[in-house]
This record gives sequence, C-alpha cells and structure tokens, in this order.
Amino acid sequence: MVSEKMQAAFCDQINRELYSEYLYLSMVAYFDDLGLKGFAHWMRVQTKEEHTHAMMMFTHLGTAGGKVTLQPIAGPPTTFESPLAVFEATLEHERFITANINALLDQALGERDHASAAFLQWFVTEQVEEEAAAKELVDTLRLIGGQGQGLLMLDRELGARVFNLPAAAAAMGIL
Repeated sequence: MVSEKMQAAFCDQINRELYSEYLYLSMVAYFDDLGLKGFAHWMRVQTKEEHTHAMMMFTHLGTAGGKVTLQPIAGPPTTFESPLAVFEATLEHERFITANINALLDQALGERDHASAAFLQWFVTEQVEEEAAAKELVDTLRLIGGQGQGLLMLDRELGARVFNLPAAAAAMGIL
C-alpha cells in the first residue's frame, strides 16, 4: 500500500502531467494560428503522450491502494514569440518534469515503496527521450533560423509523427 505522503506526491505529479497536456494544447493553438500544421500535429501527439502519462500514474496509484485527488490545473501561456521559443519552453518544461519524476522516484526509494519505484523507472527513461526530442528541435530551429524553406521542411517532417501507445500503458488498460 502506498503511503499518504507518496499518494500526495503522485497526485501532484498527475497534476503536472495534466498541465503538460494543457500546455502543449496551447502550443497546438499557436501553431494552428501560424498555419504550421505539422508543428501543430507534433504537439497534438505530445498532448496524447502527456495524457497517457497522467493516466498511467492515476491507474498505478489506484492499483497500489492509494486515492487519487485531482487538483485544479493552472492555465498555460497562450502566446509565444516564435516556433523556437515554443520548443525552448518545451525543453525547459520537460527538464522540470524530469526533476519532479526523479524526486518522486527518490521518495519511493526512501520509503522502500518498491512497486512505485519499479513503476517510475519507465518514466525516468521516457524523460530522457522527451528531453532529447525537445533539444533536437531547439537545435534544428536555431540552425535553420526559424524561418523560410527550412521551417516549411521541418513542418512537413513534424507532421509525420505518430502516437504510439506505450506497452506499459496498454498493459494497464489505458487507451
């Protein structure tokens, strides 16, 4: 059974994951307004990933005997300076999420909550991928200068991204 302190920490992280979904949805709106449909599509896939992460934690907490208490979700920014600024904000946000996942894992280890620690290992690996993807896009946008043909080529490339439900989520019955 998960401790009350661990339960509260998971509820906080569920809120962060849902905020991430909301933040990336705001970025979808920004890219839609610019007519960058590929960028908007990439962020739509990102929103699905973040929703899946929240639902995985939601399910784990319930399975571990904890109680999920949902919290209000803060409003995300709704304006951005440029596509580069969006992905710089994305990278910064993913680093924030990584720090919080690591703190959650440290707490699970400190409490000898081995089930939660094993569960959280998937998220540690996922965050490495999340940060790498955001950094790659920041680097690419800096290289192409964030405009012109390079931006349009990147828009087409980002439009090809596909959402794949993680096997861990599928095993939990999350759709």
